[in-house]
Amino acid sequence: MALINPHINFNGNAEEAFNFYKSVFGGEFAKIVRFKDMSSSEHPISANEANKIMHIALPIGKNILMANDVPEFMGKVNENENRSKISVSAESREEADKLFSGLSAGGNIEMPIGDSPWGSYFGMFRDKFGIEWMVDFDPKYNGKV
Repeated sequence: MALINPHINFNGNAEEAFNFYKSVFGGEFAKIVRFKDMSSSEHPISANEANKIMHIALPIGKNILMANDVPEFMGKVNENENRSKISVSAESREEADKLFSGLSAGGNIEMPIGDSPWGSYFGMFRDKFGIEWMVDFDPKYNGKV
């Protein structure tokens, strides 16, 4: 079956955000590519953009969370718009609590984690980088959707 791997656009703070996500999920980055790594005489990169992230990938279970910094010439990402939500299916209530607590630190909780009307253990928030997350544990699926 196909996997869905979310990809997020940032305004220059992708590396900071992904170091935060790595501190919550654990693991190691599968790839980090900076704009300077792609620079050539045909496509020069400004000094201001050189160390920004062109691609970063953090494996989480069988999925990969990916992102990049949007180059300034393309304009800013509206961090207040709904860039969609990332849904994490935990394998236990304890894991759901750990992920919810870690990822929501410094952010805004939209729905505290708890038993939902549809029978799962669920919470929703926007993290300190403006990314929207949902954390869910459904014992019927044991973390698998």
